[in-house]
Amino acid sequence: MTEDIYLTISERSEAIYTEKRSKFIAVALPVCTVDEIKEHIDFYQKKYYDARHVCYAYMLGAERKDFRANDNGEPSGTAGKPILGQINSNMLTDILIVVIRYFGGVKLGTGGLIAAYRAAAAEAIARAQIIEKTVNEDVTFMFEYPFMNDVMRIVKEEEPEILNQSYTVNCRMVLRIRKSSMPGLRSRLEKVETLRFMEDI
Repeated sequence: MTEDIYLTISERSEAIYTEKRSKFIAVALPVCTVDEIKEHIDFYQKKYYDARHVCYAYMLGAERKDFRANDNGEPSGTAGKPILGQINSNMLTDILIVVIRYFGGVKLGTGGLIAAYRAAAAEAIARAQIIEKTVNEDVTFMFEYPFMNDVMRIVKEEEPEILNQSYTVNCRMVLRIRKSSMPGLRSRLEKVETLRFMEDI
């Protein structure tokens, strides 16, 4: 896995796992922000208000440094941690996994809880579509209209995404490209006369 590619899931997936009459509903969701995660957790806590526990773990960012696990009343380390463990073992990020437990009347013990939460999270991941995404960077620059053909030739060959463009006396363009391709794009743009990057202005 190169440094500018990461794995996530494309859409919501759900799985149900049962162990000694306890029912575990596992939901995996693609997420991008902590605020989004809070909204999802709030939603599932309200939806499954009668459940004994609503536990979760998440991982954010291409560098996989922003994460959290929550046991929601289960013995420490028996719920959130095994859920997070499944996210880690699949090298996923930008993902939230919520596991809702309905107690079945039979205690599972710490080992049983860890195994059950791990299995429920693994099942939700197995049902999800795992996709590759690239880490992208944006560049904004201005240039004079006569140099439009030079710029558009570079854009055609380097294939960045055009996020914004305006053509007045000075032309302005915002491009997005994969992180590893940015040095090459910038190097070619630097050779266009009159072109100025916005961070240099």
